[in-house]
Amino acid sequence: MELLAVVVILGIIAALIVPRVTIGTDRAKDKACEHNRAEINITVEQFYLHNAAWPASDLSDVGTDTNYFPDGLPTCPVTGQPYRLDPTTHRVIGHDSSGNHSP
Repeated sequence: MELLAVVVILGIIAALIVPRVTIGTDRAKDKACEHNRAEINITVEQFYLHNAAWPASDLSDVGTDTNYFPDGLPTCPVTGQPYRLDPTTHRVIGHDSSGNHSP
């Protein structure tokens, strides 16, 4: 009987904690994506100042230059997709709440 009570209590605790951990992980990925986009936007502006031209929309020229990203261009932690540059605004396109990439 005591063992059954312990199992029930552990089940209740797990039911309360698991959703919070999952939500926390999603928020962390969103924040990491925001941070990545901010860093890439800064780098895009630096690239423009140094080269008098905007980088390619797939960011290949910035991503391959080790002066900008020595460890390579990061990918979106939410979708796993590479970041892109909006050709009109010259800002990095990230994911929206549905996981799709948008400005």
